[in-house]
Amino acid sequence: MVAPDSREHRAPPEARGERLDQHLARAFPELTRSRIRGLIDAGHVRVDGRPVKAAARLRGGELLSLHVPPPVAAVPQAEALPLEVLHEDRDLVVVNKAAGMVVHPGAGHASGTLVNALLHRVKDLAGVGGELRPGIVHRLDKDTTGCMAVAKNEQALVALQKAFKTRAVEKTYLALVHGHPKAEGRIETLYGRHPVHRQRFTGKVKEGKSAVTVFRTRELFEGAALVEVDLLTGRTHQIRVHLSESGHPLLCDALYGAGRKGKGHVAEAQAQLGRQALHAWKLSFAHPRTGKVLTLEAPVPEDLTSCMRVLRTGA
Repeated sequence: MVAPDSREHRAPPEARGERLDQHLARAFPELTRSRIRGLIDAGHVRVDGRPVKAAARLRGGELLSLHVPPPVAAVPQAEALPLEVLHEDRDLVVVNKAAGMVVHPGAGHASGTLVNALLHRVKDLAGVGGELRPGIVHRLDKDTTGCMAVAKNEQALVALQKAFKTRAVEKTYLALVHGHPKAEGRIETLYGRHPVHRQRFTGKVKEGKSAVTVFRTRELFEGAALVEVDLLTGRTHQIRVHLSESGHPLLCDALYGAGRKGKGHVAEAQAQLGRQALHAWKLSFAHPRTGKVLTLEAPVPEDLTSCMRVLRTGA
């Protein structure tokens, strides 16, 4: 069990006029701002001995007392599910997520998720957000396989979230797509939710966040290609959208490539695969504690290698 943690901090004169939650987030960078707001709302933060609200403005000179209670058990239950671990230490674990595995419990997926598997596999969770649960730093779609980094404690979560946000992480994917893309290219668009089909995203918006995808064609087949993709931003469905809207949707992508039917060996490969042909192949980032660069590689899953064998027979 992790012990409770009590801290004190004297607000400097230059903090005058700052919001309490913003100042505490800077004073204790190992805690997320949402975590600090939760502690304030629960009465675990006091200013000169008095409970206050997150939006309270500081005068400067106050004594800020913060009590971090020990984490409670997470709501999701631990489950003994197959899980391939690529790297693990006291701060993080990197797994090779399997196809068909949802990351978080949610509507229609109360169990059998990556979080359930991690709760069983990881025995030294220090707590994230006040719960004994793994800190999900980034996500992969249900049918996408490959590298996923997960934080074991709040300090690692904050550091890794910052690294992903500032593009200090290298993410390389492998994808099987329809058609023959050019040898290499860079796709840079604004990005947002589709105005009509709200479950989809698009790079054809007038306003939105920046999305950048770089690709290289590694192998051509008859009617298909193997593409290596560097994801420079991390928008939802970004690779699937960018490749589809450039004329080369992923094989078996029901959401963004439903109108593209393969022929011959492509059709045979699609029937055999049955899921979107996307694999998070490599992940490289600085370790949140040591700063040493970690580079992990998830082996290409058998269903994709088998699919490529089918495609090569017709190349």
